[in-house]
Parts: sequence; structure tokens; C-alpha cells
Amino acid sequence: MTNMYCNSESGEKHLIPLQLLPVEVVFDPSWWAKNAGITFDEDYFYHPVHRVETERRMEELLYEKWGQYGLGADRNKSLPLIGATHLAAGFMVSQMLGCKVEYSATAAPKVECAQIEDLNLPDKAFESKIFRKFENLVETLQTTYGYTCGDVNWGGILNISLDLRGQDLFLDLRDRSEDVIRFFRAIAAVLERFTNYVKSHTGTTSISVNRLVKHFEKPVLLHSECSHTMISVADYNKFLFEYDLQWSRRYRPYGIHYCGKDAHRFCEEFKRVEHLDFLDVGWGSDVKILRASLPNTFFNLRLSPVELINQSENQIRNTILRLVGESGNQSLTGVCCVNIDHNVTEQQITTIFETVAKIRKELTIIEK
Repeated sequence: MTNMYCNSESGEKHLIPLQLLPVEVVFDPSWWAKNAGITFDEDYFYHPVHRVETERRMEELLYEKWGQYGLGADRNKSLPLIGATHLAAGFMVSQMLGCKVEYSATAAPKVECAQIEDLNLPDKAFESKIFRKFENLVETLQTTYGYTCGDVNWGGILNISLDLRGQDLFLDLRDRSEDVIRFFRAIAAVLERFTNYVKSHTGTTSISVNRLVKHFEKPVLLHSECSHTMISVADYNKFLFEYDLQWSRRYRPYGIHYCGKDAHRFCEEFKRVEHLDFLDVGWGSDVKILRASLPNTFFNLRLSPVELINQSENQIRNTILRLVGESGNQSLTGVCCVNIDHNVTEQQITTIFETVAKIRKELTIIEK
């Protein structure tokens, strides 16, 4: 299948993946520690040699276990990846803006809330110690290999705002709305500068937000809206909608990462985003309602890593079949499961790949 913007019956363009029904899994650090002895201290993220060697080890292990499903394709390559591509870890921009980050051997970096009072950002985020360290990594890899690839999970406006301000931000939405508007605008400016910097070096911005965007020829800008489940639709419209709208115009293909269980709450608002090419649909969200509002948007259907632990093979199959069916348009559908921990069995993971492969085969037969 050719990847391109294809015209729908309504004339709206939509994004088609390189392969029908792409599927991805991302493992929790505990899984990597148990299965490969890989640890996630600060060196994993910033030491050039360690960065490259560890990603290659990850690819080798994935090929060993699920190579028949396409995993581990880069096992024989030493890729100068500037960020973690096999780990869900969004922390760097928050650290650049003043949050402390705790690195751990067996967990993703933990951001400590800065609990700022004045809703003003430091004006030297790109002169911060952590960004200088990141710059050095990029420059070293560029010098060593002649190029760089990959990217860094850049988070999202509300996510980072909460890292900086904490739960008092919800009171600010009512009591200090003008200050919040300026605060969000400043964070958005930092995010634009950061993603432009990364893209200028590697060509992508969001593989580290969700690996499934690798399955498109054109790089997707994927804005993380994990914390939108904590706000009202009215507050989204007032404070945050404009960024999705404007970014969808400037950075197409554009996507929203919504890992909460209620993405359907925002279906009418997402419908007004001018070019919402990709939606990361959180587990528990009503896929049918979303598809009715967004017929031309690619849906990445997220499985629950928590429920997966106790699911039988039949339950996993039935879940995937139901979600793909509810999505309605299989050419605009993908499947993923993120933060799978060490309690999930290899067979449970294999079932995900086998189920998607079977659906893909059946759809191919029907098309022929």
C-alpha cells in the first residue's frame, strides 16, 4: 500500500500508512530490566556510546522474540538515535524549564513538580544544563556518524504546565485566566522551538511520543494531551484548542496523543481541528463516537497494558477485533500497547501481532 495523502469521498485528504493496520508495542523499563538487564540511568539518555549500543541491544532482543512480525529490523545497525525510541519517557522539556528529574535504573525518569507561583517561564530554557547536555549528545553523534535520527518525547502544553505549577493550575484556569493564557503561550513557543530544533537534525519529532508514527512516510507532529482528561471541554476550547488548530495548519501531518479513557468527550472539538490527521485513541474511549466525528482521521487504537496482564489469548483477540471493527475504516486504523510490564507473557504479546496479521490478511483477500 502506498503512503500518501489520499482523497476521501468528501474531498478531504487523509493519511495512509505504509502497511495496512500497523501495530506497535512499547515495554515498560521493568520488562527491559528483566529480559535484557538494561537500565535507564542518565547515561542511557545522554551518553553517546551507551545511547547507540543500548538501542541496538533492544532491537536485537525484539528481533529474537518477534522478528517474524517485523520487530528488530534495525538489529544490525548502530543508529545515532538522539532519544529513546523504545521507552515512553516525556521529561526533557519540563527539566529544561526548571523541574527536577529523578533518573532510575528500572523506571522511566520521574518529573518532580516545580510548584512555581508566578506562571512565568525561565527565559533561558535553551541555555539550561540539561539542554546543553542534549546538544552535546546530538553534536557528538552527528560528528561520529555523519547524521542523526530519532527524536525526543516533547510532551504537551497542559502536561508541562502541570509539571511546573501542579494542581493549583486548575484553580488558575478560573482565577487567573489571563495569566494562564500567557503561560500556555510561552510553553507553546518553547515546544515549537524544541521540535523545530530536533526536526532540523533528524527530520522527525514524535517517534518517541508514539512509535506508530514510524509507519508513515511523512513525519507526524504528535501533541501529547494526556492530562486533557482532567479538564472540561469548555476549558479546552478557551485555553488550548487554538494550538491544535494552528499547529495542524503549520505542521501537517498533525496528530493528537490522547491516552485517557474519554477522548470521545472532545469529538466535536477535535472535529474543528482543521487537519487532524492522526489521533492516538486512549483505551476506554468510545471509538464509534470518535469515528462518526472524524471519518478521515487515522486512529491509533491503544490497548490497556494493565488489563493485558490478566487477559487470555481469546480476550486479547476479541478486544482487538472489536476495536478495529468500531474504527470502521481499516485503512485508517492501527493498534498499539504502551508500557507493557514484565508480568505480561510473550504469548500474550504474540497474540497481539497474530491477531492483527490475521485481520490484515483477511482484508487483503477481500480487497483482491
